[in-house]
Parts: sequence; C-alpha cells; structure tokens
Amino acid sequence: MKIAIVQGAFLPVPPRRGGAVEKIWLGLGREFARRGHEVLHVSRLCDGLPAEEEAGGVRYRRVRGADAPGSRLLLKWQDLLYTRRVAAMLPKSDLVVTNTFWAPLVLRPERHGPLWVHVQRYPHGQMKHYRRAARLQTVSRVIQRAIIAEAPQFAERVLVIPNPLPDGHTGPPVRARDPDLVLYTGRVHPEKGLDLLLSAMIRLRQARPETRLRIVGPWQEQYGGAGEAYLRKLRAQAEPLGRAVEFTGPVFGEGGLAAHYDEAAVFVYPSLAEKGEASPVAPLEAMAHGLPIVLSDLECFDDTVAGGIFSRSFNHRAVAAPARLAGVIEGILDQPGSWPAMAEAARARAAEFSLDRIATRYLEAFAALVPAAR
Repeated sequence: MKIAIVQGAFLPVPPRRGGAVEKIWLGLGREFARRGHEVLHVSRLCDGLPAEEEAGGVRYRRVRGADAPGSRLLLKWQDLLYTRRVAAMLPKSDLVVTNTFWAPLVLRPERHGPLWVHVQRYPHGQMKHYRRAARLQTVSRVIQRAIIAEAPQFAERVLVIPNPLPDGHTGPPVRARDPDLVLYTGRVHPEKGLDLLLSAMIRLRQARPETRLRIVGPWQEQYGGAGEAYLRKLRAQAEPLGRAVEFTGPVFGEGGLAAHYDEAAVFVYPSLAEKGEASPVAPLEAMAHGLPIVLSDLECFDDTVAGGIFSRSFNHRAVAAPARLAGVIEGILDQPGSWPAMAEAARARAAEFSLDRIATRYLEAFAALVPAAR
C-alpha cells in the first residue's frame, strides 16, 4: 500500500522540536514501512534537515513552513500557505493521512488519494466542511461523539483508534526512583492546569516538606507553550516552594524523557482542557515506566489510562481542587508498599497500546477503506 502522511506547517519530522502527533506518526510510519508498505512522510523543512531523505524505510519530504505565530489568524494563514505547497508536490497515494486543518479542504482525493483525517483535538466547527474525507479518525470516544454532534451526516465515517505508545518508553528503569519526586511532562500552558498543580504542591509541602515537583516541557510559543509571560507567572506562584520546584524547559529526545519518568515517584497530568484534549500521550508514557498517575476528571482519559489500580483522578472543577489534588498525591507517596503492584499494572495497561498493536489496527482499517490496495 502507498501511504502518504502529511503533517503541519510548524514542526519537523523527526520531532526535533517536540510534538506528540509528530512523534506518533513518526513511529507509525516506520512500522508501516517495516511491514512492507511504501510510506511518504511530509513535514516542515527546518533545523538543517534535508528537503528529501530516506530513513527507516520511509521517504521524508520537507516543505517550507514557519514558526507558530501568536496570532490565531496568522497561524491559519501560514498553515494554508504551507498546505498549498504540499498539495503542489504530493504524489498520488492509496491513502493520505493528515492531521492538519487545511489539508482536507485543499487536497483532492482524485489527485492525491483518499483522505484519512486524523483528529487529535476537540473539533471547533470544521468537521462539517470535511466532505472530501473518506474517514474521520480520532483517538477517544469523547472526541468521536463531538465529531458526530458537529457533522452527523458523516457519522458512518468516524472511527476510533487510540494513540500508540511511542518508541523509547519500554524496558527497565535506567536510574533509581526518587520517592519524593512528583513529575509533569507536557506543554507549559494554562490549559494544562499547572497553576492548580503548583497550588496543590504548596499545600502538600505543609504535610510532606520533602516533596518536590519537576515540570518538564516547553514554554516557548513556537513549541506550543504559552510564552515567557506565563512562565514568569508560574515562577512567581512557585516562589513559596523555593528549590522544591524545577522547570527544566523542553526535553525532546525520548531518552531524556525516559530518564525523567524513571526517576519520579508519581506522574501528575492536571489538564483543564475540557474541549481540548483528545487522548494525551504523556500519561501513557508514564505508565510504560511503571509510574502511578494522577489525572484530572476529563472524559478523554476514560478509554485508555483511567480505571486501573495505578490511576487516581480528582475533580479539577471543584473550588477545593488544589487541596483534593494534594490529598491524592499524598495518598500515593505515603504508601510505597503499593508501588510495585501499581507499576506492574501500569506497564501491563501501557503494553495494550504498543506501536505494533496500534499499527495493526490502522493497517486493517486502511485496507478496509482501500480494498484495491491491500
């Protein structure tokens, strides 16, 4: 099967600047190629990467894009210009997979191939315009319901396949765990609930003065963060914690991320994005490293990471949300005897979302959609 993967204007592949979706499709593309399929992966040209190369059995083509601007209108304009450049060079394939806003409107099935639209965010009105899409695929049932509510005429085209666990997050820990270290990985952005997490840590330190917090992720706008002003706001809020809180900045390499997961005692993902998250990958990565996880009460977690003995949730909408979060974290840290069982269960659940298993589900769905290309 000839499969083209088209990604957005702002990040390259391999994901030298981060990007969960880019990371997911890098792994899937290479797994498709390993199984004998012809894969073309299109992304942004930047960071000294060549315009064309072949690696891991995948052909990579890179097209001029831009750094993500602060203006939403300008962002859409830059994305449109990039997508038009992609359309001009993209050969016809048996299937074109894309997660970009404009590609389902700009690419033409008769010229480029059937369009498989990968939806990783809560839709905001665009789904009803994606008439050319042969499939609208998302990663959780909550987003599936949102797509169907927005475009009920396309209900039969909507499919759920969960995110896979990216490569580099399996195997034994590389370092000893710190029994007092709380970890967050992801974008440094208000929708991730970091203000709430810092408030919870200030309360938690009153009961457990030895507890520390590490926040790993980009604050820079071009990487999806909220910018320097928001980072300064968080640092000011964190002043009562002193050296007990650490902002590492972005860590894009899988080895570096794995080391942070291996060192921590508990992973916290307190997202507030009721209509933003689809199925975050970071909790799945933490589970693969045997970490207990603490999550906000969002539906997007129901299909994958919630419900196991390794998982706890808290009501992020409550007035007393910081105190509740602090209590949940304290309950895990104060019961180290339960950690081995939690770690075993977390790793077992993460294995259900291995790249191999999820790639098989994609290829079966691709073949059902394009039977002539089996």
